[in-house]
Amino acid sequence: MQAHWNGQLIAASDDIVTVDGNAYFPLDALDPACIQPSDHTSVCGWKGTAHYYDVVAGGEVNANAAWFYPEPKEAAQQIKGRVAFWKGVRVG
Repeated sequence: MQAHWNGQLIAASDDIVTVDGNAYFPLDALDPACIQPSDHTSVCGWKGTAHYYDVVAGGEVNANAAWFYPEPKEAAQQIKGRVAFWKGVRVG
């Protein structure tokens, strides 16, 4: 599976975990040049607190377009160390 944004490959892996219809990539599957930390967080009742990355490609920034759970709740341990995408990032 691959993730693309703004014409650039952001992540690629055969080791995908799908939760709530979202593909979670291992962190080491991401191109480190295409992500930068964001201060944004949100809370999911059963997964915990999500932290975000901005996706950077083609000289543009897609703010908070990737998220991860550094310390997921017990029910979501399978996504620890994994990142998912939204906001126009194509995954398939």
